[in-house]
Amino acid sequence: MLAATFLAGVAGQAFSQTLPSLTLHIGAQPISTTLAELSRISHHDILFSETALEGRMAPALNGRYTFDEALQHLTQGSGLRVSRDAGGTVVIRPDTDPAAKKLSKPPARSAPVREEAMVVFGTGQSRQVQTLSRSEIRKAAPGTSPLAVLSELPGVNFQSSDPLGAYEWAQQITIRGFFTDQIGYTLDGIPLGNMQYRNNNGLAIGRALETENNGPATLAQGTGGLGTASTSNLGGTIQFSSIDPTDHYGVDVAGTVGSSNTWRGFMRLNSGILPGGGKLYASYDYQFADKWKGWGQQKQQQINFKYVQPLGDSVKSTTYLDFDDRREDDYLDLSNNLIKRFGYDHDDISNNYKLAEQIARAYQADQVLPAPYTSPDDTYYRGGGVRQDMVGYEKLNYHLVPHLSGSTTVYGHYDRGPGTWTDPYDPTPATLGGSPLSVSTTEYRMQREGIITSLGYQRWNHKIEAGFWFENNLFSQAAKLYPLQEGVAPSDFQRFYENPFDVQWQYTFRTHVYQFHLEDSWSITPKLRVNAGFKSLVSNSAVTTAQSSNPINASISASNGFLPQAGVLYRFDRHHEVFADFSRNMSAYTASASTGPFSTTQAGFAYIHDKLKPETTNTEEIGYRFHNDSVQASLTGYYVDFENRLLASSLSSVIVGNQNVLENVGSVTSRGVEAAANWRFFRNWSLYGAWSYNDAHYNDNITGVDGSVLHIAGKQVVAAPRNIGNFKLAYDDGTIWGQFGGQYMSRRFYTFLNDAPVPGRILFNLSAGYRFQQPGFLRGLEAQVNVVNLFDKGYISSIGTTGFKNSDPNGTYQTLQAGAPRQAFFTLRKHFF
Repeated sequence: MLAATFLAGVAGQAFSQTLPSLTLHIGAQPISTTLAELSRISHHDILFSETALEGRMAPALNGRYTFDEALQHLTQGSGLRVSRDAGGTVVIRPDTDPAAKKLSKPPARSAPVREEAMVVFGTGQSRQVQTLSRSEIRKAAPGTSPLAVLSELPGVNFQSSDPLGAYEWAQQITIRGFFTDQIGYTLDGIPLGNMQYRNNNGLAIGRALETENNGPATLAQGTGGLGTASTSNLGGTIQFSSIDPTDHYGVDVAGTVGSSNTWRGFMRLNSGILPGGGKLYASYDYQFADKWKGWGQQKQQQINFKYVQPLGDSVKSTTYLDFDDRREDDYLDLSNNLIKRFGYDHDDISNNYKLAEQIARAYQADQVLPAPYTSPDDTYYRGGGVRQDMVGYEKLNYHLVPHLSGSTTVYGHYDRGPGTWTDPYDPTPATLGGSPLSVSTTEYRMQREGIITSLGYQRWNHKIEAGFWFENNLFSQAAKLYPLQEGVAPSDFQRFYENPFDVQWQYTFRTHVYQFHLEDSWSITPKLRVNAGFKSLVSNSAVTTAQSSNPINASISASNGFLPQAGVLYRFDRHHEVFADFSRNMSAYTASASTGPFSTTQAGFAYIHDKLKPETTNTEEIGYRFHNDSVQASLTGYYVDFENRLLASSLSSVIVGNQNVLENVGSVTSRGVEAAANWRFFRNWSLYGAWSYNDAHYNDNITGVDGSVLHIAGKQVVAAPRNIGNFKLAYDDGTIWGQFGGQYMSRRFYTFLNDAPVPGRILFNLSAGYRFQQPGFLRGLEAQVNVVNLFDKGYISSIGTTGFKNSDPNGTYQTLQAGAPRQAFFTLRKHFF
């Protein structure tokens, strides 16, 4: 990647020293459509309110233009004003907007300005989709997971037990009844895998991109794009983006302090346009926070680098690099019984190594445990995770001949790190320290590389695209035990361990993914557009055993040559439109020792190999959108048929040695309604609201090999609330801004029989900020405060962190996480030059 960066820079010197130009062939059409097309081709962020631009037509663009020349040609004499915020995003608004008149010159270096729409409701799309603007993500406390901000969109339920939503063990998102690992995630088009904690094919967005470098995030609740690089997008896709370097030199610094001894420092250097037309940024952050209960810390440091270089007039190179080191201590998984006995604040005892050893000795000697503990699982000394990631891609965008454009991305990802836990069941040998405890780890190594390429041909009323994605993934997983010294508390627990005294198992998995897609978007009339296409997906996985008492060496494939997608959009006029769409998706098998078809014995795998079918979904949507100068609104109904649901269960010992195996156990039906609206009811004031109702239930009972029946037909899908409501009252005049919002969520279940409900709850958050606009040193300075869980409500956040269970009538299953109490954070940002 570094070599590619160097070569791109050298190549740039051989081309014109002028700003890069674009070859454009865009006909006269509404200016909002042209701006969207220009943003896609140039890869510049352009932010505008579609309602504010309604009725305005753009002239045709035919020939070569720099990006700024194209903007000038489009907006000259249109009554529109063009400016840029500190992050380089182009902001376009009517020149009569009072906020725009406050901008000082030169606009390219002006202080941040108010961005109009916090959520774009997918106007012009033939499927349910919303885009969360970068300005809305920036209003969250730095370090907040963008997944947490996405939870204000209809149908989305995000949970975590820390106030910023960054603690990965408890990160959970459900969309229309689909769980975290049944959704697709990408960053700038490259795959992030299934985003589960024991991720076998990717990484969490917080480790792939610094939050300050987040661009807009787009959610498709049901039908993602055909070219999305994902093998898990049964229940929708989330597409994250990184910002581009700015055209002007600048330095951005920020510092955050807050509850639980939180502090975070960030710095980003933008080079501006270099000789040869390229531009880059490099950024670094370090974050530290104590856990809000118990003992331990969450630490992370991260580096991002992005370099954009024109290679002549028709080709652009983008290089992106990310390095992340994350070390976090765990919060204890709770049960309803533990919450009743100890409260939401119950956690580990990592401040008391002596007590942890006493509990382990008592258990191993079959003695009464020290009060008030009755089981070694009531608490533990310490647990957590360590992850180091390196992610990078090299992307070429090209427009070589008229009407034909495309892109090719080569990417790589390297990951390593253990998940740790102080084990009271496996004592350290006397010769190695003699503690009744040991460190139990699940260790991960991953090496992924892949290529994504696509070509688009736009002529007459058709836009045809074809693309291909290939990925090679080498993933290894091992369970090991490491010694602890009796009576001596470890000084550095979250680290990379060496020299285990026992290797319980170790496997290596290799997965090849091949995906091809073809689609056509046909504008039949100015009001009617139809799109149709399909993708073919093949995923081949194999496992080899390095060490295990239950060795398994096997392979399995999930494939479907025809996964169709079709949609239609009809615009009645500039305010009203309706859409309908259908898609079919398939999920590949998970190649892991923790879940999936390989999490069994050789005999168990042989039993299920010819019986398994990959999970698939058929999704149908129909919706209506309205927008004018003050209101955006959408109403969508959907129906999802989820087939061949997979569940791990235990079969008879005669067949597979009483091991867990994966089985297809029937289907799930999801049907529901999503409504959202944003109302600018007065100058600088807006009110946003969203409500979703989701009836997701199992269609089939589960029959065991012994003839027993688990009666779950008609039961609600675990972790999925039926009702979610959001509201947000916001004020932003370009200098002062504030937001007060809340989310309601109805009850959820962590058992398939629905006999252990988790009560519904409503939480409120508050945030506000001030942007210094006056000339002088303070110009470019922003102050911001964020308060989460404003009224300090005690509640259960994530559920199913250790899995889901058939039944838990006594409330003893430890699979719940407590939500954080009220926490406050204060941030200062400054843009220099």
